[in-house]
Order: sequence, then C-alpha cells, then structure tokens
Amino acid sequence: MVSVKHLVLDVLKPHQPNALEFCRNIAAAGSELRVRLVVKEVDEHTETLQIEIDGADLDFEQIQNAISEQGGSLHSIDQVEVKGLPDEAATEE
Repeated sequence: MVSVKHLVLDVLKPHQPNALEFCRNIAAAGSELRVRLVVKEVDEHTETLQIEIDGADLDFEQIQNAISEQGGSLHSIDQVEVKGLPDEAATEE
C-alpha cells in the first residue's frame, strides 16, 4: 500500500473566498491536514496559488473536490511525496 504524504498544487481561484477561508476548507477535506498557501499572482478576477498540503494519508479526490467546490481550478500537481507501507497480507504470511 502507498500513502500520499505531501502535495504541491498550482491552483487558480476567484478572489472570493479569501485565502484563509480557502485553506480552511481544504484542510477540512481530511484528518489533520496541514495546508500552506502562497498567492503567486493576482489579476482582476482571479488569484494564482501555490498550495502545499501535508498529512498522514492525503485523499487527492477529496482535496480536488474542496478546491472545485470553492470555484478553484487545479492547473497542475507540481510536487508529490508518497510512502510505501508494508502490505498487511504480506506481513501475515
């Protein structure tokens, strides 16, 4: 089994919700997630963000849903860290 520990995402979002609320909603998409957001660029209607997310086992689908539900658009996954865990079935043999 493999678990995702760290993601760096490039996201485009409207000005509202603000960065703090946007982060809180992403953090609520999992258990004990740590979210760091950096605004990279601002134009008349949108903000380009770099979002770093850390956790024990990130659920990418839930994170992606939290972004899109707030009007955000995932442009790219810029960095990923995963950890291989022993397969329980293999350790029982």
